[in-house]
Amino acid sequence: MNRIQSFLNYIRYERQYAQHTIQAYTTDLNQFQTFLNLQYDIDDLETVQPPFIRSWMIQLMNDKCIASTIHRKISTLQSFYKFLQQNGIIIDNPTESVILPKKVKSKPKYINEQQLDQLFGHIEFGDDYKGIRDRLILDVLYSTGMRKGELINLEISDIYFNQLVISVLGKGSKERLIPINWTLANSIKEYLIIRNKNFNIENTKNDSLFLTQKGKTLYPKAVYNIVNKYLSQVTTAENKNPHALRHSFATHLLANGADLKAIQDLLGHSSLAATQMYTHNSLKKLKSTYKKAHPKGE
Repeated sequence: MNRIQSFLNYIRYERQYAQHTIQAYTTDLNQFQTFLNLQYDIDDLETVQPPFIRSWMIQLMNDKCIASTIHRKISTLQSFYKFLQQNGIIIDNPTESVILPKKVKSKPKYINEQQLDQLFGHIEFGDDYKGIRDRLILDVLYSTGMRKGELINLEISDIYFNQLVISVLGKGSKERLIPINWTLANSIKEYLIIRNKNFNIENTKNDSLFLTQKGKTLYPKAVYNIVNKYLSQVTTAENKNPHALRHSFATHLLANGADLKAIQDLLGHSSLAATQMYTHNSLKKLKSTYKKAHPKGE
């Protein structure tokens, strides 16, 4: 078994990374290995030196890769070589001396409350299985702030109706409980009735909450298409994807007085620093209020 496959097995079975993350790691490592082979005639990843990695970064920049993409690819190498180092395969980690290009911090893109009111109050979804499912997907994403992958992995048993919470398995297999209101709980119950009628539940062993029209577990592209389709009807914002609803969830909570630490816990962020990006929009609103309300605000 080659080193790349050993590493992929490690993150799949021991670290239990999400499938889309494993796919990204696989692509990055194979791309780097191809570069080494073409540029340096090297097949052995254990002999890589820092200049080789810097050369790859330069090629990525010449190929017009943005800084965040380069960061992700080098992060993959860092994880890979850390794995080799921890297993005694290499002594020195060639990524330790590599300086990454500066990332431009982008503000989280979100959908405003009026547009979301229009989405849930005026857009026609249809009363068949697909329409009810699509509306609930949007509702769950916005009401809980969960990630696309977390939504896909939801099972019926993760919904605790009596406690009004949803159990979510986040990054690093960390479980968190997200509260829901009665309105959303009842929407899920109504959806499950349609779901059970639409599929032969006694014969299916698929416990995923959200299914395709063929009874299979939803896949990432399908969730993206659903969200993009309906958000396109209420906003011209550039980002009309599931993560925009996660950003909206956090931004609206903060704007309405929620504690930043509580938002961190709801989002499943490992550090408060990741949650602090939402304070920009809150500060902008605060400054606007100050200018309007304070005698010396202008």
